[in-house]
Amino acid sequence: MRVLTIIPTYNEIESLPLTLGRLREAVPEVDVLVVDDSSPDGTGEWADRRAAEDAGVHVLHRAEKNGLGGAYIAGFRWGLERGYDVLVEMDADGSHQPEQLPRLLEAVRTADLVIGSRRVPGGKMVNWPMSRKLISFGGSLYPRIMLGLNLTDITAGYRAYRADVLREIDLDDVQSKGYGFQVDMTFRTARLGKRIVEVPITFVERELGESKMSGGIIGEAVVNVTRWGLAARAEQLGKLFGR
Repeated sequence: MRVLTIIPTYNEIESLPLTLGRLREAVPEVDVLVVDDSSPDGTGEWADRRAAEDAGVHVLHRAEKNGLGGAYIAGFRWGLERGYDVLVEMDADGSHQPEQLPRLLEAVRTADLVIGSRRVPGGKMVNWPMSRKLISFGGSLYPRIMLGLNLTDITAGYRAYRADVLREIDLDDVQSKGYGFQVDMTFRTARLGKRIVEVPITFVERELGESKMSGGIIGEAVVNVTRWGLAARAEQLGKLFGR
């Protein structure tokens, strides 16, 4: 399999060198695409220098900060155009352990989407306060109920897609930019009837840089999940009474 790991960045000059170094050491056969949203701290320039020294590292510059979802969509398009078989999402901040990527890649051989889960047996969260765990739990529970998805960690961002799945999804129609992007993509994959599996990972809270999470991002996700869930129920009722 030709694998591309996509790492979105915005002001990750402290964490990206460490994460990228670990990734290239752990799975040197996997290519990397850094998608930088014009970071004012020089992240994009550093990535360019690294790419000039390493043929397995590539950089895509975006003109402005436009959300996690937009960065991944741009990365997906870049990878699909170049014929990669599997596209991986990974955070730059070190919360996703590069050393655990092989277990996702092994699972994606027989699945369409593999989610690195913090909540299946063997998964865990490190350095998270109880308040953060409760928010995360609620963030996964609500979409499970509204969207009818039998998954434990719908919002998880460490995941691997088979390219064929992404080609079937209308990427132009994916408008989610922040926290809800992962839910959106999971829901679309499930509605296509694709096989989704979860594998355990250890999620480590970032030690460098600043979190991009905000109240606005969470609010966007809640509104969108509610809208998607109600639309799906209306569709089901329409099919039921339309018979």
